[in-house]
Amino acid sequence: MTTILVTGGAGYIGSHTVIELLSAGYDVVVLDNYANGSPEALRRVRELTNKDFAVYEMDILDSTALNCLFAEQAIDAVIHFAAFKAVSESVERPLDYYRNNVAGTISLLEAMRRHGVSRIVFSSTAAVYGNNEQVPLKEEMPFAPVSPYGRTKAMMEQILRDTAAADPAWSVALLRYFNPVGAHPSGRIGEDPADIPGNLMPNILLTAMRKRKELVIYGRDYPTVDGTGVRDYIHVVDLARGHVKALEKVLGERIVEAYNLGTGRGTSVLELVRAFEETTGIHVPCRFEPRRPGDVAISLADPSKAERELSWRAEKNVKDMCIDAWRWQVQNPYGYAAVRV
Repeated sequence: MTTILVTGGAGYIGSHTVIELLSAGYDVVVLDNYANGSPEALRRVRELTNKDFAVYEMDILDSTALNCLFAEQAIDAVIHFAAFKAVSESVERPLDYYRNNVAGTISLLEAMRRHGVSRIVFSSTAAVYGNNEQVPLKEEMPFAPVSPYGRTKAMMEQILRDTAAADPAWSVALLRYFNPVGAHPSGRIGEDPADIPGNLMPNILLTAMRKRKELVIYGRDYPTVDGTGVRDYIHVVDLARGHVKALEKVLGERIVEAYNLGTGRGTSVLELVRAFEETTGIHVPCRFEPRRPGDVAISLADPSKAERELSWRAEKNVKDMCIDAWRWQVQNPYGYAAVRV
């Protein structure tokens, strides 16, 4: 069987991708230091799939441990999620982000090269496009990241391109996510922010659970349908399935390509709030604040390349995202922890 190493496999997107990989018949090895993931998520993945897999608790910056992993496991390809990912935190802690994200990726690629592994699917982000107001965003647009987080992802993409240019054995898919939301339909795994969440859906959920008095919405004067920012939200299960399709591509042929993973459909902040209220029957009180610096009015993917070359497209809609996110929240009011202070 084909064995896939999933770095950061205990995280939000990683754990959903492990489920899809196991369901597609792959063997999986997970590497995670649990900085943004939970061992409980992996226990539940085993429960949902009735399949076992190896787990290595380690850091990708630990070259010695990485070499041991590759020596012990016959890895055919890697899906690389392991990275710090909070935009605001990256502004406060840029050195941590450059060390973990950029140096960590170099450490991983060096271990792969030593052990003859040259197929990789990389977790990138739409943040590499920065505040580009052209819509929809296409893969050939220039990079213009505005945060250390976005810059680390742009650097990681360039490192992967340069590695593949130097050695034609490498095959690389660079997946640029838009706004992942939702949870597994079982409600057993979902998004469990380790700190104060910066994304919209976790804050909607906290407000709906009455853990917050109201949802703060930044900006009401954008040139959009209702004055609030418009984003491309994608269900995490659709996103996970996109990784399986990209993996098939890099295993089957030599590529070095970037792909947008989004729906191509825009949803404003208020539209997402209203969709949540309609699907759950829970009122979400809102309070408006001025725009945040750097936010654009509309960020929207052109996912046509992924559909054309990977035979992938998002299938779930905004209501599906709301229903599954709420199911996860109700079943797991404290996330994976039994009690959270």
